[in-house]
Amino acid sequence: MTTLHDDLTVFDGLIISDWGRPVFEAMRAGGLTGANCTCSVWENFRDTMLEIGRWNGMFRDHADLIVKARTVADIRQAKADGRTAVVLGFQNTSAFEDRLEFIELFKEQGVGIVQMTYNTRNLVGSGCYETVDGGLSDFGHEVVAEMNRVGILCDLSHVGPKTSEDVIRASKRPVAYSHCLPAGLKAHPRNKSDEQLRFIAEADGFVGVTMFPPFLAAGNGATVDDYVAAIDYIVNLVGEERTGFGTDFTMGYGAKFFEYLNRDKGYARQLTDIWEVEFPDGLGSVADFPNLTAAMERAGWSETKIRRIMGENWLSLLDRVW
Repeated sequence: MTTLHDDLTVFDGLIISDWGRPVFEAMRAGGLTGANCTCSVWENFRDTMLEIGRWNGMFRDHADLIVKARTVADIRQAKADGRTAVVLGFQNTSAFEDRLEFIELFKEQGVGIVQMTYNTRNLVGSGCYETVDGGLSDFGHEVVAEMNRVGILCDLSHVGPKTSEDVIRASKRPVAYSHCLPAGLKAHPRNKSDEQLRFIAEADGFVGVTMFPPFLAAGNGATVDDYVAAIDYIVNLVGEERTGFGTDFTMGYGAKFFEYLNRDKGYARQLTDIWEVEFPDGLGSVADFPNLTAAMERAGWSETKIRRIMGENWLSLLDRVW
């Protein structure tokens, strides 16, 4: 019997996991059509290229499970083929270094989504944990323009409020918070205010809702139903056509990796507490996406709304940007 979940296009706006066959098998078990998969956080150009090279090897070695996606058609084809489409993504512009030419080079490698800053300040602007958010730099304006030109989505999830506003105003293409939660449910530097959420939506932008427990009101006690309620909070602000999900799944990683993410540039000052992360009950693994669909059904969502938020909205956004 085919369930609604089996029929859905399921797109996760952000996964950062310990990439390998166990994660790819979980993706298939969960019916995941496609995902924005992080391949660069603090890395420079060379180290990011090495990581893309490693990904290219994984695409060869696990071609029965995953495929690199450069277009929305690639994502839809992956669904038809029973594979998961991987959109290579960055959570920082550090890999661009100070060269605009590198942006197109990465686009040619299949990079489709890039976050402007990761928590702190870089050459482009300021992150959400930087003490003073100086906004988008002049070089940052050039980076946004070049990302627009080649067709890479500007992601603002970990970006400071002033820099985010500047990017939204500067970009000629839609931009996104790929994985965020509302400050209206829990005050936190990584969460976005109602005003910020409305502002990105009014500029033809998009909001992917995360389930990262430290940013949820119930913390590690959260359930999949709490996650669906948080998605609904954002739907009520920006509309169901501008909302998707981005889990921030960190399968397979331990404390050492979280500390790397949590230090400026990967090694310097510690930005926040190192969290003990327990994902919401019912969503402990990438294999558990059917439970998310079921929770949406329990909440009384229409089939159209479920289809949109589970993936169709993401594909519409990527189609407009790419």
